Amino acid sequence: MTVPQSPVWFITGCSTGLGRALATAVLARGHRAVVTARDPETVSDIVAEHADRALSLALDVTRPDQVRAAVEQAEAAFGRIDVLVNNAGYGYLAAVEEGEDEQIRELFDTNVFGLVDVTRAVLPGMRASRAGHIVNISSLGGLVAFGATGYYHATKFAVEGLSESLAAEVGPLGIKVTLVEPAAFRTNWSGPSMRQSAQHIDDYAATAGARRASTLATYGHQPGDPARAAEAVLRVVEAEEPPLRLLLGRVALDVMTARLDSLRDTMDAWRHLTVGTDYPEG
Repeated sequence: MTVPQSPVWFITGCSTGLGRALATAVLARGHRAVVTARDPETVSDIVAEHADRALSLALDVTRPDQVRAAVEQAEAAFGRIDVLVNNAGYGYLAAVEEGEDEQIRELFDTNVFGLVDVTRAVLPGMRASRAGHIVNISSLGGLVAFGATGYYHATKFAVEGLSESLAAEVGPLGIKVTLVEPAAFRTNWSGPSMRQSAQHIDDYAATAGARRASTLATYGHQPGDPARAAEAVLRVVEAEEPPLRLLLGRVALDVMTARLDSLRDTMDAWRHLTVGTDYPEG
């Protein structure tokens, strides 16, 4: 049954993984959704049973013309966008020295600049209504970095910083921002969606090379359930006071807790040098 005032979601990257699970959950909840993918045929089954509440659109976030057109179509169809989920993105395996220029730039174009373009296209409507929620799908890898995924981490660290600034800017306008930081979930991220450098340098075989292999080996065995992740995102969006950050998965919590402990230990150990770099008082 159509709920006339149900929230309108705009979700990028819905062909697989968390984007697909989230679009499915949003529609099952009775909300309205703009379900986007580079090939809209890949999401036709999601919207088929919800023709009155769902709109599938072609969207390659690296193409500003498609971004503008998709947002305009969404607003024309539903009158507004209440929740934007910037989910489109993928991973890239390479030691820093092994990275290939074109691949690196394409990664940033999708994971960072695509997110920026979609956000800037949606914000005018949210500002006009003094309401909205922007959910940026980051990663545990936006908080902690490992070998072989340095360029992916760089994109997600960028999303983290950008989102913090955005939250400070739009919060007074009634717009909320949440960063979602999953650990390993059973999606195509470490399988068909993963890209990697063709160059392998022997000196990195025991570090980046070993982690390339271990990352690819996780495909199909990741502990995280995309359907449960989607439900968690829904609960955050429905919360009266949603958090700026939401870790997803027990591994994410354990790794981040250890990371915070390590940072605190390092800061304490070097505190004397840290505080000694200011001009003397008086």
